[in-house]
Amino acid sequence: MASWDPKQTLDSIGIGGKNEQKRSSRVAEAIRNELSTLLISKVRDPRLLNVHISRVEVPDDLSLARIFFTVLGGKKEIKEAGIGLERAKGFMRSHIAKTLNLRFTPALLFRYDSIVEKVAELDGIFQEIANERKSQEDDS
Repeated sequence: MASWDPKQTLDSIGIGGKNEQKRSSRVAEAIRNELSTLLISKVRDPRLLNVHISRVEVPDDLSLARIFFTVLGGKKEIKEAGIGLERAKGFMRSHIAKTLNLRFTPALLFRYDSIVEKVAELDGIFQEIANERKSQEDDS
């Protein structure tokens, strides 16, 4: 008679094992959700009206949360949003400490997420390539 292995049973029904996210990933997602909600509901700084939290990266030791944000507008709006986020950092960190119930609340580091601009630039390049191909097909 084979012995019962609880780990094998949990893996077979999709709980635990390889399907489980790392703790740092779960904490990062929780911080992103909390800050997004906080920006919408409680923050009154006009510099933060069009700010969107795009992603959060947290290392395995949970000591630091790199928070990437995007904002509508140009360089001036990006700079103003960065200043506003820095000023609200303490308020946001204390809110995270209260709501997430972590033993240690990570330090918050805000960075502008330039990936959006890079994606738009690549999209433009791909569009140019598609237009060139289409014009070459039309010529032949």
